[in-house]
Amino acid sequence: MKTVGVIGGLGPETTAEFYLDIIFSCQKKDKTARPAVIISSVPLPYQIEEDLILRSGGMERYIPYLKAEAQRLEKAGADFIVMPCNSLHVFIDEIRSAVSVPVLSIVEETIKFLKREKMKKVGIVSTSATIKNKLYENAFAKNGIEYVAPNELQQAKMGRFILNLVLGQQRNKDREELIDIINEFDGKNLDCVILACTDLQLLIPSHKNLEIFDTMKIFADATVREILTQT
Repeated sequence: MKTVGVIGGLGPETTAEFYLDIIFSCQKKDKTARPAVIISSVPLPYQIEEDLILRSGGMERYIPYLKAEAQRLEKAGADFIVMPCNSLHVFIDEIRSAVSVPVLSIVEETIKFLKREKMKKVGIVSTSATIKNKLYENAFAKNGIEYVAPNELQQAKMGRFILNLVLGQQRNKDREELIDIINEFDGKNLDCVILACTDLQLLIPSHKNLEIFDTMKIFADATVREILTQT
């Protein structure tokens, strides 16, 4: 088995869910040993995190923290690195250039999944930073996938409850607002909706009419496949 290094701490509940998913999924596929997982929690000031989530500002301040944690994981023996956070994949090139081991991309793995499932038109809910930097939009365009996204008011609402989730607060009101936003996708002939923020799965794992795919789960499955790939 390969050793995976996880850049964590960006939403502690999400990192914990990602870790547990990796452990139990590996156990189902290979019962010979537990996977080797190294987690490096990013010592990020809360103000920087809040600026990104609510105002899509100051993203460049993340770079030295992310590069330092990637290098720490490589030195600790990681064969490859993952980061269970969609928004920060805008810096994946900087992270990849800072280390010599592979760094998997949640965006690339999600596109592979959608193409395997033959999804042609999807709804996307994510942070303002992800939308602003067109992480998924550019990838969709390159792969012939149409998409529908929330309007600006809905996006502002999501910024608030995503910040609540990052701070460990799950509120029923936030869940209801997210359901209302996803309800707006109903009737638009979508193949599915993707949760392109790894914290959102804490609020809505499913919907009565629309098939929902969580990018964190897609990424966890890709991580497990890489762990079990022979070196």
